[in-house]
Amino acid sequence: MAQTFVITGSTRGIGKGMALAALERGHNVVINGRGEDSVAAAVAELVERCGPDHVAGQAADISEHAAVERLWRCAVERFGRVDYWINNAAVSYPAETIWAQAPAQLSATIDINLRGLLFGSTVAVRKMLDQGGGRIYNMEGMGSDGTQVPRTAVYGTTKYGIRYLTSALIRETADTPVRVGTLRPGMVTTEMLALSLEAAPPDRVERTKRIFNVLADRVDTVAPWLIDQILQDDGHGSVINWMPTHKVLWRFLSSPFVKRNLID
Repeated sequence: MAQTFVITGSTRGIGKGMALAALERGHNVVINGRGEDSVAAAVAELVERCGPDHVAGQAADISEHAAVERLWRCAVERFGRVDYWINNAAVSYPAETIWAQAPAQLSATIDINLRGLLFGSTVAVRKMLDQGGGRIYNMEGMGSDGTQVPRTAVYGTTKYGIRYLTSALIRETADTPVRVGTLRPGMVTTEMLALSLEAAPPDRVERTKRIFNVLADRVDTVAPWLIDQILQDDGHGSVINWMPTHKVLWRFLSSPFVKRNLID
């Protein structure tokens, strides 16, 4: 039986990759982005690949609570209910020190990455309680574990906050039919990873590229795996981690024998 996914920030990158994977497995997906044009383009591409029956789109700025409510309504009006809500949307800007960033950039990063996830989570929990249950997954990223990367402090701060917020949400929903989990996609070759490379000091760019070529993976490798794990997950507080420590160690140990060239 088809289940319904709402994936914020799914017009490109890992979000669109997960949307495609869910559609290929016969499920319903609501595409979301801030702009009407980007949503329409993503929906058209997915319809061409998977047909029109299981995909819808809704432009919504998730930093606005009313827009998140509209996104939920779009899913319910088209598919009847929401089984999976994935808070994936995030923005970043060219690497720079905190004080050199424009106030509008600071606000946008916090509004989308943190406020948007907070609004997405609260709307999803309330509506899922009304419908009798559902699952929410929050996407972590660079900075979630406290690791500091030069000139990415604002983005990293929002991702660090997401881990705290998710932990609190897991505790607060423990006695409800709503299940909450975490997605850790590792290094994925998206625009976000390119910004991480840009943040590297000039004398460490080549070293950073070598590390990325050991650890990074393409969207079409990681996204289907994430969706498969989500569909199999029946726990609460689950951490779906593409690149756990043992896998990191194996990648480095095998790197002299397995050449990977994802980053030029």
